[in-house]
Amino acid sequence: MSTRLVVAPAVADALAAQRPVVALETTVITHGLPEGQGVRTALDLESAVRERGAMAATVGVLGGRLRVGMSPDDLRMLAGAPGVAKVNLGNLAAVIASGRPGSTTVAATVFAAAQAGISVMATGGIGGVHRGVEETGDVSADLSALARYPVAVVCAGAKAVLDLPRTMEMLETLGVPVLGFRTAHLPAFYRRSSGLELDQRFDMLEDLANAVRLHWELGAGTGVVVANPVPTEYEMPADLYQASLDRALAETAAKGVRGRDVTPFLLDRMRQLSEGRSVFSNLALLRSNALVAGALATLLARARSESAP
Repeated sequence: MSTRLVVAPAVADALAAQRPVVALETTVITHGLPEGQGVRTALDLESAVRERGAMAATVGVLGGRLRVGMSPDDLRMLAGAPGVAKVNLGNLAAVIASGRPGSTTVAATVFAAAQAGISVMATGGIGGVHRGVEETGDVSADLSALARYPVAVVCAGAKAVLDLPRTMEMLETLGVPVLGFRTAHLPAFYRRSSGLELDQRFDMLEDLANAVRLHWELGAGTGVVVANPVPTEYEMPADLYQASLDRALAETAAKGVRGRDVTPFLLDRMRQLSEGRSVFSNLALLRSNALVAGALATLLARARSESAP
């Protein structure tokens, strides 16, 4: 590994001992939640991973290094730094070389996890094909990263502001399986179902873990999307969801928002238009995904241990 990628000692020890580890991204700290809430949420997600027997490794860029495993002080430094870059694979090297702080997207986190030897990640929702792609060509780097790196990403589907049918088609084209945990349909982030059918539903986590493990044992080489719906009691009401989404999309087009700025802008407008209801749902799905990821990583580590000579 490059000397620019630094694995925290506790994380390195866990990986060397083949104990379960879950990677967590940092855009949630700097771009996904209201100011002041990011660090608290990041620490809560780490706690949720530990509740399921795994170690949390939050990933971010600080001091010219891509860090896998960050301390609370690191997280506070990242959250408080001005002009934090939103980092994907395209700008990762440039941000590291510049010495600027950066928060990692799913794509950059999956890359870092794979380099460190971590096979499970938790996030809110993956990026995907943006609406109006036929004009903009805007497709998230998350999809190409999932096609390249063997990491299981536990999420509440793709971001609700995306073109979900095209995102599913792209994942199929790339050979990335989308497996539902207690759902047969792709979640729509704030909503439990988009109506789009998944490759397979698993009601037992042990069966899901076995499918993920077998995918890699067969040599497929890609990541896996584990779709875990927002808990029922935290789902955003359908009418509020649709009204907020429609208006946020219209404002995005009117203001000409493009590229990496689209998703943060849309999520912020959803928060404002729903009077905070989207944050209520977002926090719940983030924690739910961290719990499932921790349990999945624990089962995968146990299977590796049992199969070792």
